[in-house]
Amino acid sequence: MKRKINSFSRKITNNPNLPAAHAMLYATGMRESDFCKAQIGIVSNWYEGNPCNMHLDILGKKIKLSVINQKNLIGFQFTTIGVSDGITMGTPGMRFSLPSRELIADSIETVVEAHHYDGVIAIPGCDKNMPGVMISLLRLNRPSIIVYGGSISSGFYNEKKLDIVSSFEALGEKNTCKISEEEYKNIIKNSCPGPGSCGGMYTANTMASALEAMGMSLPYSSSSPSTSENKKKECKIVSTFIQKLLERKVKPKDIVTKTSIENGVKLAMCLGGSTNLILHFLAIAKSANVHFTLKDFQKISNQVPLIGNLKPSGIFLMEDIHKIGGTPVIIKYLLNQGILSGDCLTVTGETLHENMKKIPNINFNQKIIYPLNNPIKKNGHIRILYGNLSPEGSVAKITGKEGIFFRGEANVFDSEEDANKAILNHKIQTGEVIVIRYVGPIGGPGMPEMLKPTSYIMGSGLGKNVALITDGRFSGGSHGFVVGHITPEAQSGGLIAFVRNGDFIKIDAENNLLTLEVEEEEIQKRKKEWIPPLLKVKKGYLYKYIKTVSPASEGCVTDQF
Repeated sequence: MKRKINSFSRKITNNPNLPAAHAMLYATGMRESDFCKAQIGIVSNWYEGNPCNMHLDILGKKIKLSVINQKNLIGFQFTTIGVSDGITMGTPGMRFSLPSRELIADSIETVVEAHHYDGVIAIPGCDKNMPGVMISLLRLNRPSIIVYGGSISSGFYNEKKLDIVSSFEALGEKNTCKISEEEYKNIIKNSCPGPGSCGGMYTANTMASALEAMGMSLPYSSSSPSTSENKKKECKIVSTFIQKLLERKVKPKDIVTKTSIENGVKLAMCLGGSTNLILHFLAIAKSANVHFTLKDFQKISNQVPLIGNLKPSGIFLMEDIHKIGGTPVIIKYLLNQGILSGDCLTVTGETLHENMKKIPNINFNQKIIYPLNNPIKKNGHIRILYGNLSPEGSVAKITGKEGIFFRGEANVFDSEEDANKAILNHKIQTGEVIVIRYVGPIGGPGMPEMLKPTSYIMGSGLGKNVALITDGRFSGGSHGFVVGHITPEAQSGGLIAFVRNGDFIKIDAENNLLTLEVEEEEIQKRKKEWIPPLLKVKKGYLYKYIKTVSPASEGCVTDQF
């Protein structure tokens, strides 16, 4: 070898005083000639219980074969956990979704550090997988590449394309007698036809697209469908690039800079991405030692237009981006238009600009991606709102279809379950602001994602007539006039804890304000009367999470100390 690329693993393989370690490595199938090779940890979030993840072991095996076919590499597969947001949505299990991001990061860091792997290829699928693996790769800071598991194919029923959100919205349609019980069941049965992450520009595809623009995955990774030939090809060629990164000693912190983070966020906002982007990129930036705050997101949102006609706010899916040339054609367009910076290093070993040289130009003879001179919305759909209800910030998802201003009377719920019952039982009135509280990172605990209430609102035909605010968070599939991540949260004594039925709340997405229209004297009176609710858990992982998690405005990280 011209340059040693096994700088970590040789601390075990070249140490003559570790006979037991060597014996165990021989037991794994290693030969003596393998002891001088760089060891690559191939980690996936594989598990059978979720379509987003059920195929990742197959991709992992293809990647391992690619790795061991390289002369100087050897690969070891391992897995980490995952939580299905779609399956746990609206149940107590959803409390574990966001906290699973930290477990994913911790577990990958643990295995790679303990076993002295020289590099990592990570294969995430579902929503929290992407930021979880990214956080760990930055902590480790060893040559690494992310291979996204890919998006699911669309379902089909009654001459209409379906996806996971179709099934949630169908319940609202059934309860308002817009569809029959039989139609309802057929929509559910046909929404998810096989493996892959949820098809719209929801959290998984948002993060995958952003990470590709940031340079941490190969071109096309985010838009190649889960079962496509493109995804198989990506698995086959990835070993070439991990070897190049090892030889050049290119590490994640060389790739993840403030400029590359801005690239990722800009692309995600242009495509109408999930509000979960905020939580995850705050955490990613912290792991990269990059100063990036809520104000940076608002600055970017003011700079970039919404050009992606993608679900949940639009009508198309990730498979449609694949059909028009994939994520790279959009990245190239935004580079050429000066939206993205092309000087950032990527996992190919080349810059983003160099990666795009052979990519074809986007053809605007389609309705999926709009040109910058005729955008869906002239600026970003994600707004950071402040005001007396959210002095430390909150996150709104405003595409323009909902309007940019809402004022209404509060209808207050201390749990998502109570709010869902009220929506389904037609107890929500036009013009109201639904308030769901005590569902933040501490109060939830775990800041559970809420797709049910927004889907029920849309399915019930109330999407343009009510608003919803919460100290919890929303699914990437949520749309409507919604504001989440309100900080401080109710459990910590934030003003949202003192809102009462009938109070007027004003949401101003033009001036980025979220205001409770109650006199200060009355607010102080309510504060004195308020008794903090008992924590919902007193043991186990969620209790540890409560004791260590930072506020939503800081990314809900657990290693902030």
